[in-house]
Amino acid sequence: MSEIISAAVAALAEKLGGGDFEGSVKFEIEGEGAVRIDETGVAADDSDADCTLTATADVFQELMDGELNPTAAFMSGKLSVDGDMSMAMKLGAILG
Repeated sequence: MSEIISAAVAALAEKLGGGDFEGSVKFEIEGEGAVRIDETGVAADDSDADCTLTATADVFQELMDGELNPTAAFMSGKLSVDGDMSMAMKLGAILG
């Protein structure tokens, strides 16, 4: 597992704060791998999900640091969403 994916798993687990997440979202970090969030938690996992978000490692880091709003990232084309948009919005609310 890459260092970026390991850091992504830790950052997303911290953002979720142990809270339950109904449904599943996969965050694909271009050139690095994928992180999946579901009711069991956060893991480095590339299996299918209700919604897939795709961004570069830099954009992902900006989202985690709170420097980039998820909605703004989507509207500007820095973040792509495939699948259930309500799952993306649910994760966006958690990320801030």
